[in-house]
Amino acid sequence: MSLKKKIALSFFISAFIIAILAAFEYFNFIEIRKEIRNLEITDTIRSKSLQLRRHEKNFFLNGDLAELESAYNYVRELKTILGQSRQFDHTGRLILLQKQITEYELELNRIEALFWDFQRDFAVIKPSHKQYAKFFPLIEATFLERPVINAEILEKVFLLSRSDQAVDNLYELRDTISDLRKSGEEIINISKELDKTAREKVDNTISLSQMAILIFFPLFLVVGIGTLFYITSTVVKRLAMVIEIVEKTGKGDFSLVSAPAGKWGEDEIGVLIRKFNDMEEELVEREHELDTKNKELLQSKKLAAIGTLASGVAHELNNPLNNIYLSAQVLQREAGDSCSSFVKDTLNDIIGQSIRVKGIVGDLLEYARGKEPRFTTFELNELIRNVFKLVSISVHTEHINLVLNSRDDAIFMKADREQMERVFINLFTNAVEAMGETGDIIVTLGKENGMIKIWVSDTGKGMTPEEMEKVFEPFFTTKDKGTGLGLAIVFNIIRKHNGEIYVESQKDKGTTFYMAFPGGDDGV
Repeated sequence: MSLKKKIALSFFISAFIIAILAAFEYFNFIEIRKEIRNLEITDTIRSKSLQLRRHEKNFFLNGDLAELESAYNYVRELKTILGQSRQFDHTGRLILLQKQITEYELELNRIEALFWDFQRDFAVIKPSHKQYAKFFPLIEATFLERPVINAEILEKVFLLSRSDQAVDNLYELRDTISDLRKSGEEIINISKELDKTAREKVDNTISLSQMAILIFFPLFLVVGIGTLFYITSTVVKRLAMVIEIVEKTGKGDFSLVSAPAGKWGEDEIGVLIRKFNDMEEELVEREHELDTKNKELLQSKKLAAIGTLASGVAHELNNPLNNIYLSAQVLQREAGDSCSSFVKDTLNDIIGQSIRVKGIVGDLLEYARGKEPRFTTFELNELIRNVFKLVSISVHTEHINLVLNSRDDAIFMKADREQMERVFINLFTNAVEAMGETGDIIVTLGKENGMIKIWVSDTGKGMTPEEMEKVFEPFFTTKDKGTGLGLAIVFNIIRKHNGEIYVESQKDKGTTFYMAFPGGDDGV
């Protein structure tokens, strides 16, 4: 974080805490208002439930139909309130209450129906039992409140049977009233629980708001003042560090400066130190690149000089060698079988050594000429297999296994086919000689990021770090009869194809040559 931001932070962090507190209190206020609204609803439900039970009891005591109508009105009002309050129901109690009120309404409807049925049936009974007329007002006044007692009066005094409709209605009325009262009690209990829960939520929300104020206000003081003190002290330390760095630079000390760690590393001074270090590293890197370029230039000049020398020597040696070779063949032919075995051996040795020297001269000419490649498109997997077969003609590969790991079935490369064959011939020949004619040559091919990449590995004796540094230099060889030109020729061919070649090796653990050529799906 920059110094500017840290300084600004010291002024705004306290305001941020206050903003958090204000936002918390705002949302908490909304929650309180919602819970108060919920409390009002539950209180209304509880109040109306109590009024409903009061009118229910009055109806049973007095048989007043106005009380019954009032009870119906409260049932409708409760159902309306419950229908509008579903969003406040987080426990399912409102649904349960609505179910109880629906059952209560059905039972109330049944009681009303039994009320009228009994009135009608009793009106039929009265004319045939005028001798009991003194019971008529008592039964009509109390059958809702005491249905069982009135049923027993009808059975014992009026001598009606249990199956009589009026008697049966009274017994059913008793059962329905009992169910109604149970439903009413359940309605009261649920409404009280809802009211209690709502009050507890309001109290909890208010307590949470109070607790937030008690926590955030001291936090505002501690964090605000502490942050201000911390930032001002660290700014002074950074300024002292800048002064020290400037003094060292003025004295000529351009060594890398340790950048501030952790929380100090992202401010302006940390950025300045890192930029200073980056500058020093870039200077060191450029100096290294310059040394590398100088070495490459020196190497190129040396190789060019060697190539010129090799070309001249090869041309001067070529004609005498041809004469020696042809003369030896003529002598061998003229001597025939009449000459001694010593002469025959001498002539064979002259011819053999002439052929060997001609090969060396050919390598010198190949290295010196370094002809430009003629690009054609060919399939790389097929070329590698054919080269291995070709190498098998001149060296023993009976116990050599070629393992070709190609990441693609076909990899097309645009290059000089003949020169690429020469590259793999030299690499395979060196690998066979390094392994003592027994082992594995592992070739891995792949295309990646617009490059064709090739790894040629063997399980031979490997090289030392000193040998790896000189492996591409002409005339450097670790073999008894080598010319030291094979890998130099490989190096030149790959450079003329705009490629790169590197070697990795460990003594007694094998060698890997890595080559990379520009080329996509269709070659270079």
